[in-house]
Amino acid sequence: MHITTRGLVLREVKYKEADKILTILTPDGGKCTVKARGCCRKGSPLAASAQLLVYSDMTLFAYRDYFTLNEASSLQQFWGVKSDVEKLALGSYFAEVMEAVAEEGRGEEALLSLILNALYALDQLHKPLAQVKAAFELKLLCLAGYEPLLDACAVCGVPEPREPCLNLPEGVLCCGSCKAGAGAGPFAPLAGETLAAMRHVVYGPPKRLFSFPADVVMLESMGRACEEFLTTQLDRGFRTLDFYKQLKAGI
Repeated sequence: MHITTRGLVLREVKYKEADKILTILTPDGGKCTVKARGCCRKGSPLAASAQLLVYSDMTLFAYRDYFTLNEASSLQQFWGVKSDVEKLALGSYFAEVMEAVAEEGRGEEALLSLILNALYALDQLHKPLAQVKAAFELKLLCLAGYEPLLDACAVCGVPEPREPCLNLPEGVLCCGSCKAGAGAGPFAPLAGETLAAMRHVVYGPPKRLFSFPADVVMLESMGRACEEFLTTQLDRGFRTLDFYKQLKAGI
């Protein structure tokens, strides 16, 4: 059976001499593993589409639980990401996290839209990398069922808590003075306008995901909170995140 779809390559693994095993994210079938035969040969019509972070029109041949890439035409290759080592490292992190969260056989249109918008932001919008990273992490958790409760303090109910912080395991907001009643923690402090920015990401329109004011203090606070919230909720680390942080530190 032939299936026509669109997909973004989340991972590529060389297989034999000229083949690759791809993990792709599609809007209708979710995450799937696809064999791209001969894509490494010179002049292969599949070569451009069988690369990490390339979004393409695809024709897949499905046999039992196996998919083979028969035809592909790239729609977006995100050259601005691939030409910058930090952006490529961050885009690779987005792909690894998405692979961990997306499911097979289930429509993942919202997840696909999110990662495409994040890659476009890296490629074209010239936003601070920390801003794109934090917004992606937080919105991904919302779509995956880990949306934090940020409307008010979970203990006293005040909508604008003093010294706000996020309980990372519980995913709830609380005042600095209410931490004792909000669970064991750990907690991430939300300095400056961090809470307003996180509310924009969680409750605002998806098309304006990256459109919030950002300064150095807020981005540092939001970046730490969103990253720690993601790794806490998913209960794992990411190799690509470690590499990106090493690049940022100049190691």
